[in-house]
Amino acid sequence: MKMILAISALTLCAACASGPEPEGGVATYDNLKTARAACEAKGEALVLKTDGNPQRLSAYQCKRNGSQ
Repeated sequence: MKMILAISALTLCAACASGPEPEGGVATYDNLKTARAACEAKGEALVLKTDGNPQRLSAYQCKRNGSQ
């Protein structure tokens, strides 16, 4: 399970570094699930940015648990 999370996190990081977001940057269930797993692997939580468009993947960020 840890291996799957590590691969997911690396895949997400590679996607962010390579330019365009997956599926045009749309925050689909699968994209959010992958992003959430990557954040959790770092001990953080996936949260919506202030005034972020919840339909865009770029509107989400990892934050330490307990901080908003």
